[in-house]
Amino acid sequence: MNGLKWIKPSRDFGDVCPVFVKRFKAEALGKRATISITAHGVYEAELNGKRIGEYIFAPGWTSKRLQYQEYDISSLLREDNILTITVGKGWYRSPLALWRKESQNDPRTTLPGGIVAQIKIDEDVIAETDESWQVREGGVRFSEIYDGEVYDANTTCDTLENVKEYPGPIGWQLVPQQGPEIREQDYIKPKDIIITPKGETVIDFGQNITGYVYFTLSESTTKGDEVEISCAEVLDENGNFYTDNYRKSKSKLRYTARDGAQSYKPKHTFFGFRYIRLDKYPGGAVEPGNFTAIAIHSQMKRTGFFECANPLVNQLYENIIWGQKGNFLDVPTDCPQRDERLGWTGDAQVFVKAALYNYDCETFFAKWLTDLALDQQPNGQVPNVVPDALWGAGGRAAWGDAATVCPWQVYLAYGNKNILANQYGSMCKWVDYITASTNDMYLWTGGTQFGDWLALDSSPSRHDFIASAFYAHSTQLTIKAGKVLGLDTQKYEALHENIVKTFNETFDQYETQTECALAIEFKLAHDPQQAIRSLVQKIKEAGDCIQTGFIGTPHILHALSRYGHTSLAYTLLLRESYPSWLYPVTKNATTIWERWDGIKPSGELQTADMNSFNHYAYGAVADWMYGTMAGITPMEEYPGYKKIQIAPQPDPRVGWVAARFITRDGLIESKWKYVNGKVRYDIKTPSPSIICINGQSFEVMAGQYTFYS
Repeated sequence: MNGLKWIKPSRDFGDVCPVFVKRFKAEALGKRATISITAHGVYEAELNGKRIGEYIFAPGWTSKRLQYQEYDISSLLREDNILTITVGKGWYRSPLALWRKESQNDPRTTLPGGIVAQIKIDEDVIAETDESWQVREGGVRFSEIYDGEVYDANTTCDTLENVKEYPGPIGWQLVPQQGPEIREQDYIKPKDIIITPKGETVIDFGQNITGYVYFTLSESTTKGDEVEISCAEVLDENGNFYTDNYRKSKSKLRYTARDGAQSYKPKHTFFGFRYIRLDKYPGGAVEPGNFTAIAIHSQMKRTGFFECANPLVNQLYENIIWGQKGNFLDVPTDCPQRDERLGWTGDAQVFVKAALYNYDCETFFAKWLTDLALDQQPNGQVPNVVPDALWGAGGRAAWGDAATVCPWQVYLAYGNKNILANQYGSMCKWVDYITASTNDMYLWTGGTQFGDWLALDSSPSRHDFIASAFYAHSTQLTIKAGKVLGLDTQKYEALHENIVKTFNETFDQYETQTECALAIEFKLAHDPQQAIRSLVQKIKEAGDCIQTGFIGTPHILHALSRYGHTSLAYTLLLRESYPSWLYPVTKNATTIWERWDGIKPSGELQTADMNSFNHYAYGAVADWMYGTMAGITPMEEYPGYKKIQIAPQPDPRVGWVAARFITRDGLIESKWKYVNGKVRYDIKTPSPSIICINGQSFEVMAGQYTFYS
């Protein structure tokens, strides 16, 4: 694909999505025919009126390289053919991160939209992009990532115009598809139709999703009738439609009808929503059968399954799954609804371990981490978001550490050294960046940090603690990765030793739950027993409440369980009042919230400027549910679950747990249940395993086992 000619409209189409057209003949029917395509924007291709492939939002979102896709079109080919490729703005040309200052105009909005394509029969090229192609306006009159889509079904646009060749992506490589395709995944019918106190007609699909709505109109529809749909995640405390938390994202679908029965779903935009409001809809009474919510996400194999005797915990788990589905849209985004939807590195870092239990995400993360390395600055600074839509902003502790944490977790999950080989240079550069940018040797001090984002007990004065802890952690992971690859790590071993020594000399007291948890989990505490006593005390002083934010939450339950306080960890998990994991469940959440109290106990909503109801960060608790409740954990010595540790830790308040996890070698099942005062364990392992029950270890071969305690 590199070296082919790029084409664009010869004039500026403005907001209208161009439709590129190529008529061609094919004489060698019956042989394998393929088309390779990519675009500046997102495209949808049709051959002879039928859609090519199932990929939604092709070619995806990448940094400094552009994926191209190859499709088998053998079954669609005729002697006389017409190919059309519609191009929306997508991530390439939409204004991203609208919450930035208005004076910062996004240069993406002035970029041209174009394509490059090639059609082959066997290895013979029968058509490729050049100035023999033509272009016309299409029915999609407007389409952007944040603001939605406008479609006019009456657009004929028979006038074909010339195209113009242009240089294409200067300095960017065209590469074969690396990540999984985005596809339609779930189809959800309305749960309820609501007339709000304001008199608005609202459809509740009962599930917060990422995607769009498919609707149908009846035979009585008249040309010019309009459909206008707005999206929302929640209703306000009065039961009215609420969109303030979308900030500047309009998230609207507008459709102008032709005569007769018809249907439509957006082509080049997506929304985050549970509710839709019918601002305009022809035909009188609203029939629920005329609407379907379509959830989309990257194509990934489901590998983890969990349930227990507590229905609220089960709903929490389902919320975590839906949060991952809604935010694994080619890149691991923070949220799918407001004027953001960016690949925040910190969110990915805290959730990666849970993500790898839930789904097979190896290619998903391999693709995203490749982009992380490409977006990394020459001095090693990692952007806050990948792809870097914030023009170089980065270098924050726990965010940039995605460069080390994510590759290591992917390696542990699948045992594939390639992820470490591909990312090791990036890992080293990140650690070296911290070393060069700190104000104090062997600590990470100075600069601007996010700290323990949205924690209830955090203090900016303690950001140096968190930054220094992650400095040590990333250095340790870089050492581990280097040893796996057989590389000399003496430089980083000496650095790590000095960081730990200096850390303990500087931070002899832990002020927050997160500080305790990080000191324990990153093996920084000079006296781990004192650190765990401090953590337990802080939890008790808070009324058995969690106080951590994005950074501490993934570690706090693990720290407790590691040092014999699993019962207290269960207490935190099972708490139903604010703040807790189950509190949003009691408020009918169907995904994970950005804040512990997105909806306050009073029913009021939190501040609109930062209140997503589909943020997966706190869903990191799933890795404790799999790893401690069910006891399924990877072993560093045997990555990829070649040898498995299964060490469930029951609690009578839960009653029973049943978890399944599909490794590359087969299915692990871990079940326990209280029966007549005893616990029965039923375990199935596809590989040699170490099963730990009540402190006793049993080395077993692949098979099924039952134990009592």
